[in-house]
Amino acid sequence: MNKIKALEDKIRSTLKSDETEGRFEIYFTRSFGYLWALFFRKLHVHPNVVTLLSAILGTAAGILFYYDNLRLNLLGMFLLIWANWYDCADGQLARMTGQKTLLGRILDGFVGDIWFFVIYVSLSFRYQATWGYSIWILAVAAGICHSKQCLLADYYRNIHLLFYKGREGSELDSSTEQRKQMKSLSWKKEWFQKIYLYFYSNYVHSQEQLTPRFQQLRRLLIQKYGRCMLPAEWQEKFRAASRPLVRIANIITFDTRVIFLFIVLALGKAWIYFLFEMTVLNILFFYMRYKHERLCRTIMNDLDTEKTL
Repeated sequence: MNKIKALEDKIRSTLKSDETEGRFEIYFTRSFGYLWALFFRKLHVHPNVVTLLSAILGTAAGILFYYDNLRLNLLGMFLLIWANWYDCADGQLARMTGQKTLLGRILDGFVGDIWFFVIYVSLSFRYQATWGYSIWILAVAAGICHSKQCLLADYYRNIHLLFYKGREGSELDSSTEQRKQMKSLSWKKEWFQKIYLYFYSNYVHSQEQLTPRFQQLRRLLIQKYGRCMLPAEWQEKFRAASRPLVRIANIITFDTRVIFLFIVLALGKAWIYFLFEMTVLNILFFYMRYKHERLCRTIMNDLDTEKTL
């Protein structure tokens, strides 16, 4: 039991936070990711190489979903799980070895998009013969929903980490600051970082547009305390209300959608996955957003009331 507890502690030490990870993620996804990270560390493999391997495996998985063949689909399922282990391992390996790079951050955020782009295209080609081009309309609509769901889930996790671990433990950024930094760079010497910051600032701006109440709270905190950080007595209140929403954020990112995808692939009805994206996951998305916006409004009103007393 002591050895199991020691292993669990080591795995948790490679995570951003155990509050933003569910039990399934810690005991299945992150555990295997940790073991792969140990393996790659022993071989002195850079985290960026692990990320590229993840992209290759996930792409291969998506291509196999094109075929209406259960054996090939099962192989694709295994490859997608394997790709996800590597996607976890690259971040865990980077934290173990201190090999954090700008390129690594770019690749890590891009890999999941590659997987699902290939999956959506493969499924669309698979059903085009019977559905015609209408399957592409369904796929595009589901893809837009998917993008917004993951975009907001990532932002809420970083907000939670900000009020849990502080600025150093969160990757919450401001689009205004990122654009200022982008404009200050030279096209001649820093073109790669400049291009990255251009797209990244647009990504953050999209997150900010979906969270108007939090942006108001953010401005209030900066105005009142000089930084976006709640007073100690308010942090636990926010975290307590935010934890259930973080669990929803985890549901609408990878594990739940992939489990459902595997089920409909096994049933030979993979097109149902697009409807699942647009209905069930979208309902969770709007519920999560409503609750988080209401939480921010409540905290903001209480801070204003405190100010007037």
